[in-house]
Amino acid sequence: MELSIRNIAAWLMSNFYIITGKINNVKKSAKNGEILFSVYFHNPSKKLFEGCVKWFLKNGFSIISTEELNSIIRNNKPIPASSVVFTVDDGWKENKENIVAVADCYKIPVTIFVTTSPVETGESYWWSYIQKAFDKKLTNHSVGALKLVPNEQRMQELERIKPNVPNDRDALTIEEVKTISQSPYISIGSHTVTHPILTMCNDEKSQHEIVESKKTLENWTNKPVQFFAFPNGNYTQREINVLKSNGFQMAFTTKPEYVTLNSFKSPFEIPRFDVLEDVSFAENIIRMTGVWFEKRNNK
Repeated sequence: MELSIRNIAAWLMSNFYIITGKINNVKKSAKNGEILFSVYFHNPSKKLFEGCVKWFLKNGFSIISTEELNSIIRNNKPIPASSVVFTVDDGWKENKENIVAVADCYKIPVTIFVTTSPVETGESYWWSYIQKAFDKKLTNHSVGALKLVPNEQRMQELERIKPNVPNDRDALTIEEVKTISQSPYISIGSHTVTHPILTMCNDEKSQHEIVESKKTLENWTNKPVQFFAFPNGNYTQREINVLKSNGFQMAFTTKPEYVTLNSFKSPFEIPRFDVLEDVSFAENIIRMTGVWFEKRNNK
């Protein structure tokens, strides 16, 4: 954890919520089947991911798969007591050792949503190029700013700076995706082809990103790809319609909310709580149990 003023303050606040029993309240709600925790990661260290796994297991939780969650939703079953779903976005190369190895060791299910182009080409994720260029003052556009412009404009800036920025592989390889998909504890889901902001794409591009990623992953793994995660959490009804018409069963957002029976009415808008790589474990406890977001929503 970086010892910034922000992180120190968040650590103190997080420990206060833990000590005063707020965590116990949400654990009780989960035990009663009122809520289900949906937690997602990007590129955590092995220590962080294993710590999260051990925390949930120590506190009496069952880690269920996305397939189990889908079955519960489709068959109108009640929320299982004390349950959590783990998902991972992007398909970082470190996931093999830091996610898959831990999942295999603890025999717990995890779904990794893979962005196919960086896997296939070996190129960095687009935001890695932009961040490097921004740090070197080769562009005035930050990653956040480029998420807000039309996709064509973002791509133009990306292609402009690429020749001047080192290319480092960020993602798993095709062979690694094939290998980890054989684990009984790992499911592969779609996270588009290039990880664009889908709402900034035209109709044709948005559909291509969704449909082609599914085809590619199914070709690599020889397994059906039924689940999707929206890049950056951005989507409209247009994207949901494409998912429905192309064989997807469920999609995950980045809305920081509990999964409830009401969530089951919208299986293509499943909420998730994020775990961050640069904050204290105490903060991540109150993030992945939703307490962090409850306090902010009540302000």
